[in-house]
Amino acid sequence: MDGEIMKQKYEPVIGLEVHVELNTKSKMFCSCKAEYFGKKPNTQTCPVCLGLPGALPVPNRTAIEWCIKIGMALNCDIPLESKFDRKNYFYPDLPKGYQISQYDQPFAMNGSIEIRNRQKAIRIRRVHMEEDTAKLVHEFGNQNAKIKDQKYTLIDFNRSGVPLVEIVTEPDFDNAQDVKEYLQKIQQIVRYLDVSEADMEKGMMRLEPNISLHVTRNTTHGKNNVSPVTSHLLPSYKVEVKNINSFKYVEKAINFEIDRQAKILDEGKTPVQETRGWDEKKQITVSQRSKEEAHDYRYFPEPDIPPFEWTDKKLLELRGQLPELPSKKLERFIKEYNLSSYDAEILTREIQTADYFEEAITVSKDRNVTPKQLANYIINRKPDLEKTLPVQLVQNIIAASKTATVDEKHLEKVVQDVIIENTKAVEDYKKGNEKVMMFLIGQVIRKLKEKVDVNIIKSEIERNLK
Repeated sequence: MDGEIMKQKYEPVIGLEVHVELNTKSKMFCSCKAEYFGKKPNTQTCPVCLGLPGALPVPNRTAIEWCIKIGMALNCDIPLESKFDRKNYFYPDLPKGYQISQYDQPFAMNGSIEIRNRQKAIRIRRVHMEEDTAKLVHEFGNQNAKIKDQKYTLIDFNRSGVPLVEIVTEPDFDNAQDVKEYLQKIQQIVRYLDVSEADMEKGMMRLEPNISLHVTRNTTHGKNNVSPVTSHLLPSYKVEVKNINSFKYVEKAINFEIDRQAKILDEGKTPVQETRGWDEKKQITVSQRSKEEAHDYRYFPEPDIPPFEWTDKKLLELRGQLPELPSKKLERFIKEYNLSSYDAEILTREIQTADYFEEAITVSKDRNVTPKQLANYIINRKPDLEKTLPVQLVQNIIAASKTATVDEKHLEKVVQDVIIENTKAVEDYKKGNEKVMMFLIGQVIRKLKEKVDVNIIKSEIERNLK
């Protein structure tokens, strides 16, 4: 279907669920180590995360406080009362037959985050705490395997019980680009809070868009016979694409679904409400199972964990522990250091770079090195910040800004040699190609083998070309 026609007929309605694994030392409800990536399968388990009968969960205080901090950073309300619930479903990666999660009383709710340079606000419905599931590994037996020439699935319980925060938006997106920007901001915020690495390649941040199409107008065969069919109601279905681990793939999955669903609607049918997966090799979404509703999970309060009650004093204490968040830091860099919004945005993408920049400013005082010079050096030269101390960076900038004095006759001789050796470039310059001048300057610098003021070299070239 032509893209413009589709935009006229259908409006995408997109909501997001983002799962973020917290980098606590222990799991959510037991003392097993939470760092599971790369570990030998099923070596970091105990009766609690294996779901053995009689094992009782003990909540991880740090994980809960970090969940609340995420909610605060996303401008959420923090209720004074909260609780855990059992989310019941049967799947091999869930040993208990239920997941300890939150249903009607999450730790944070009713927040928002701004995108498109504050042109649009995305509403956050809830931020809640739960335990991660085990990991299923799908294999196909080869000659050396115990199971030959058959498909089979293995289960690794090392991930089972790892603290997992779920961030759920309202269906406020209507395009994949805004989704990508929002997700990048979420990743940036949790990294600033230092509660998660949010490394998607390791599964620490998993993306799940819910996509449907709202009919905006009904076009009949008559060229001018167009009658709008507008409605503020949400579509009667939604399709969830599960466990995407890349900003690029989530963008592709959304655009694929928009096109797929539009074709179904054009046939007078309604897309099936289902859960789909993203096939990276085929670059398509594939059906996995029918999409459950909340009542299908038979939520009820977790009987082994008492409800939580917070005091205003405790919440004020947690709020006081929040660092300067990315949006505030970006504003301050522009105002305090007189940087462009472009430079400030690059410097504040990662908190490590922002902190390094400010450390360099501190050591550069009284050395005639400006914040703009520091920003340019970090952005353009991309030094290894882990191996280069801020004081060394400042020294490098000072050294680079020093120019050597050069004998005028020697410079004239070098310039004349360059002109003779590059007649084609000289002809192009005389015909009006100004860009060639930088090439000629570069040739002179290469022959001089020392740093000379570029303006002096340029003037000498121009004098010799008259």
